Amino acid sequence: MEEREHLERRFDAAMLDIYRGAARPGYTPTRFLEMVQVHGGAEKAHRLLAAGKVQDGLGELFLLGLLDLTVEHHVLLPEYALLFSDHERAVARARLGVRAQGEHRDGPS
Repeated sequence: MEEREHLERRFDAAMLDIYRGAARPGYTPTRFLEMVQVHGGAEKAHRLLAAGKVQDGLGELFLLGLLDLTVEHHVLLPEYALLFSDHERAVARARLGVRAQGEHRDGPS
């Protein structure tokens, strides 16, 4: 359990980094930040992946060429694999257009 809690804290920090990184080029995902602060990063990711529609933030980050700052990208990073189900990882791959074999040690290609 301790390992999972440590991973969740690291994922929370990564989600806050997403917010800071996205704010630099002028996109400020305020609602995303609020959800991470209230629910935590992993719970926010679970909710985003369970939603039937793709969130606007993914589109905004795509247009800015910043897919590495998406929740979906982070869900696919091997270091966070214990936090997400195979189904959630498949949803993340589909949203990013990444083939399963495109994943490697450093994350999605």
